[in-house]
Order: sequence, then structure tokens, then C-alpha cells
Amino acid sequence: MKTRYDELIKSLSDAARPERPAPAEMAHYLAKVRLHAYEVSDRDVEELKAAGFSEDEIFEQTVSTATAAGLERLDAGLATLR
Repeated sequence: MKTRYDELIKSLSDAARPERPAPAEMAHYLAKVRLHAYEVSDRDVEELKAAGFSEDEIFEQTVSTATAAGLERLDAGLATLR
């Protein structure tokens, strides 16, 4: 289904790179971002920083994962309209 937002969604996807591979050490954190973003805390981020990840790495992976989750939900919602 085409929407008026397709071009914007494509731009978002290109910028956020939701298919970006993630380090295995971030799996638990990124699962939380994907499924329960409201539970993510400063402590989660601090643990990743203590494990050696930079704030930039954490941010990029967070945005990528959140974008992927949002696009999956959008696709599911649009599928119900078909």
C-alpha cells in the first residue's frame, strides 16, 4: 500500500540504517529498546559504556533498533488496512 509518507519513511530508513549489525554484547539492551523502550534507563547506558561502548555507538545502535521496530509496527498496521 502506497502512502503519502513513503518518501519520508525511505529517508528515515536510509539515515537510521535499521539493518545495521549490532554487537552481541548489546543484544539484551537492544531487545529492551525494541520491545520495552519505556524501561530503558541511564543504568543500561552506563553498563554499556562500562563495557567499552562509546555514547555515539550506543546512540547509533539505539536509533537503528528503534527505527526498525517502528517500521515493523508501521508495516503491521498498514497490513491490516489491505
